[in-house]
Amino acid sequence: MTAPYPPPPPPPAAGKDRTTLWGVLGIVLGLICCGILGIIFGYLSIRDAKRYGQSPLLGYLAIAFGVLNIIGTAIWRASGTYPLWNDN
Repeated sequence: MTAPYPPPPPPPAAGKDRTTLWGVLGIVLGLICCGILGIIFGYLSIRDAKRYGQSPLLGYLAIAFGVLNIIGTAIWRASGTYPLWNDN
């Protein structure tokens, strides 16, 4: 005699999926101003993508752009030249 299979888990609520929102916010903020926020929103996007069975591509892009922003800003500051504000 075989035991019946347990019922499948209920589908996630449709209104709670913010994968695209977190990913787009992470990409925009990671490119424009705040690398740290890009990484944070990228992580949130990947977390929601895994939870709701979607592609985590936006989250990975947001993290990559956030890291590039941080590295670029560090190189720019280490060079000591600020062409936008230098009056020489």
